[in-house]
Amino acid sequence: MKQIAGVTDRDIDVDTLDAFVSDDRAGAVVTFAGVVRNHDHGVAVTRLEYLGHPTADTVMKEIVASFEGREGVHAVAAQHRVGTLEIGGVALYVAVSASHRAQAFGCASEIVEAVKARMPIWKKQFLPDGSHEWSECP
Repeated sequence: MKQIAGVTDRDIDVDTLDAFVSDDRAGAVVTFAGVVRNHDHGVAVTRLEYLGHPTADTVMKEIVASFEGREGVHAVAAQHRVGTLEIGGVALYVAVSASHRAQAFGCASEIVEAVKARMPIWKKQFLPDGSHEWSECP
C-alpha cells in the first residue's frame, strides 16, 4: 500500500493528496475534509488554532501505517493542519483508493476516527467577543 501521512503548518494541498492516491486498480476513491465551521455547540466561532504535540506527526504516520495490508486498499493520504485556520479551512484531509467502495469508505472512516481518538492535537476556538475556549482535547 502506498501511503503518505503527517502534520503540516501549511494549507493542506488536497489536489496533491488526491493525485497521490490515484491508482488504476482502484474502483473507488473516498476523500474526507474536516473543515472549520463557524459554530460549535450553538456558540459562534470566528477561527481556530490547532496546537500539536511534537509527536503528532509520528502518531499520524503510525495511524496510517496500521492500515498496511488492508484488503483492497491501494493508497492512503492523510494530513492534519496545525496553526491558525479561518472558517472554511481544511483541518484534516484523508484520501483512500481501494478496489471497492466499501473498502475505501471503511478505511477512510476508521482513519478519521483513529485521528480523533489518538492525535495529540488541541483545538483552541476563538469567539466573536475576543475570548477563546479549548475544545475536544484528548
